[in-house]
Amino acid sequence: MSRQASHSGAFSPNPSRFFFELGVIMHLCYMDESGTPDIPGNTSHFILVGLAIPIRYWKNFDNDIEVIKKKYHLEENEIHTAWIMRKYLEQDKITGFESMSRPERVDSVRKFRLTELLRLQRVKNNKLYKQVKKNYRETEGYIHLTLQERTNFIMEVAETVSQWGFARLFAECIDKTHFNPARTKLTVEEQAFEQVVSRFEQFLENTREDGDSNNYGLLIHDNNQTVARKHTAMMRKFHRTGTLWTRLQNIIETPLFVDSQLTSLVQVADLCAYAIRRYLENNNNELFERVFKRADRKSGIAVGIRHYTASSCKCKICAAHRLSQ
Repeated sequence: MSRQASHSGAFSPNPSRFFFELGVIMHLCYMDESGTPDIPGNTSHFILVGLAIPIRYWKNFDNDIEVIKKKYHLEENEIHTAWIMRKYLEQDKITGFESMSRPERVDSVRKFRLTELLRLQRVKNNKLYKQVKKNYRETEGYIHLTLQERTNFIMEVAETVSQWGFARLFAECIDKTHFNPARTKLTVEEQAFEQVVSRFEQFLENTREDGDSNNYGLLIHDNNQTVARKHTAMMRKFHRTGTLWTRLQNIIETPLFVDSQLTSLVQVADLCAYAIRRYLENNNNELFERVFKRADRKSGIAVGIRHYTASSCKCKICAAHRLSQ
């Protein structure tokens, strides 16, 4: 390709520059969930979040996360907050674990886990063996860190996200004890998706410049075949007839589904969803306070996040959102 062609805009290798040169503002909305949508399921809440960032800041924000990962030797690992924040019992049973080097910790934990799996095979408790094996597999990438170090890592990521002034957080937080599918005519998952899409669309509409049609958004979701089919079908319907709340004029295409292991900002959406659910179910406030700073607000009112629950709820989400009613 000639030098002249490479600077023509249409062939720009940098997508941020490409949209900027066209006068288009593009927002990428990374989506993930926490809790189960099943009723009753094993969580009282189902949380679906969308973390939207202008495409021109994508590289900066992605680099922010990579720097923190490198500090904790997690460059090749996914930020799966629920698994990271668990207590790994074997670490307490290994003498002097905290004073070991990180390679020594990995070696010690792997030996302990192998011994435990062999023990469970001998007692022939197949269900327990499978569960423990899954736990070990999901946490393998984090065993070089103590619980305090893992907590520090998650808090550092959350603090960084709290300072992303151009990011906006959207979420539907459904308390399943107050959800009646017969009344809503939707499943928990469907309602959550429609609400987040509607709020993202409204944000794009509200932030258009002087009414110009130059403010667009694209949904990017953690890949799950079942979810992909449902959300793609719903978005096609929304593009034809709109959601219950708004027409779609600014969100383009159906969602893109990506491997969260390879996409740090989907992992950050996972962290945000986890933080919100842990606050609503366990009143864990420290992590929540950081991510809640990025909730989309209009005139100081948190319009981007809703807690679907009893009208008497006094949580911080309801207090900040109720002002908009």
